[in-house]
This record gives sequence, C-alpha cells and structure tokens, in this order.
Amino acid sequence: MSTNFEANLEKLGVTLPDAPAPAANYVPFVKTGNTLYVSGQVSMKDGSFITGKLGKELSVEEGAEAAKTCAIGLLAQVKAACGGDLSKLVRVVKLTGFVNSTPEFGEQPAVINGASDFLVVALGDAGRHSRSAVSAGSLPFGVAVEIEGIFEVE
Repeated sequence: MSTNFEANLEKLGVTLPDAPAPAANYVPFVKTGNTLYVSGQVSMKDGSFITGKLGKELSVEEGAEAAKTCAIGLLAQVKAACGGDLSKLVRVVKLTGFVNSTPEFGEQPAVINGASDFLVVALGDAGRHSRSAVSAGSLPFGVAVEIEGIFEVE
C-alpha cells in the first residue's frame, strides 16, 4: 500500500473533515517532539452526533461504524496539527477507545475494531497500533464512542 495517505483515503471514499474545535476548555492536540497527542474525538456523521448505548440501542456493527468516524476525526486532527500535510504522519502509536455501553455489554474490543481496522486499511503498517477498549457508563452528548490517540509525526 502506498504511503500517500490522502490518496488511500480518497480510494476508500473518505474525505477528512475540517478538524473540529474543542467543546470545552482544552486543546484538540498537543505536540511534543515527534509525539502528537490528540484529544478524544466523538462519533459524528454529517455534522451530527452518533448517539446511543451499546448493548441497548446500538448493535456491535453500528458501534464499529461509530468508532470508524472517530478514527476519521483523529486523522483530521493529525492533519491540522501537521499544518495540513498528512504525509507528515509516521504512524499511529496508541488508541484509547471509550464505548458508551450497558454494564453487561462486553464487546468493547469489537466496537473499537471499527477504528483500528479502518486505520490499518487507510494507512497500512503505519496504522497498526497498541490499544485499549473500555466501557463507559455515559459519554459527552450521549455519543456512542469516543477515541483519543497518540501519533508519531515528522
């Protein structure tokens, strides 16, 4: 797979949105050296939140699609942090995924796979990362998924 990440995204039919502004008193990303920490990106599609609780209103497949939208939001923030040049991305280092789920729901890893699988398809080996997938009793705005990321950049 090519390391032209923008071309890979285009082939997948994905256009990165403008990086969303923070919803509270924090910055969307912090770069220190070659490490970029991106604040949690919530599940959104076409400007609207993807809401609901896994194990109640949403299926694992719907949750995985919500997680994919978080990954797209993360890449939008990486692009913004790199001055609009996504080619400065070296690799995804780690994701932490939070799944709005019922106490008995135990398929958080399958939900966060929506983000992980997308990043590997879009970025090749640069998309392979370490990860945590945890349950949350609720998330901001009632969203289904929130994911934060750590990236290596040039």
